[in-house]
Amino acid sequence: SRLRPLFTLGAGGRLGSGRQYMSWISLEDQVRALLFALTHETLSGPVNLTGPAPVTNVEFTTALGRALHRPTPLAVPGFAVRAAVGEFADEGLLVGQRVIPAALERAGFAFHHNTIGEALGYAVNHG
Repeated sequence: SRLRPLFTLGAGGRLGSGRQYMSWISLEDQVRALLFALTHETLSGPVNLTGPAPVTNVEFTTALGRALHRPTPLAVPGFAVRAAVGEFADEGLLVGQRVIPAALERAGFAFHHNTIGEALGYAVNHG
C-alpha cells in the first residue's frame, strides 16, 4: 500500500541493482499461515511467514507495475537510496535475503498465492 501511490504515478522503479532478493507474502496467506501454525502441533521451531517464491527487486517492481498497469522504467541508484534513508539502505533495501517457508511447506500448508503476480493482482483487485 505504501508503494502504490508512487507506482500509480508512474514513479515506481527498481532500487540499486535490483538483484537483491525480497521475500513476500499476501495478507490472506499470512493470516492463514498464522492460523495453521496455531492449530498444527506438528509444526514447531522457527516458521518463516513468507510466500513460496522469493523474487528479486526487479521482479517485484515489474510485477507491481503490471498489477497496476503502469510502466516501471525508473531505477533509483544505490547512492540516492543511501542519501534518502541512510544506513537502512545497506541493511534493508539494497541487500536481500532469499527466505523460504520450508517449515510451513513441510507441514502441508498450501498457499493461495504462489507467485508475486498472483498476490499483487489479488491485493490490487481486492484490497
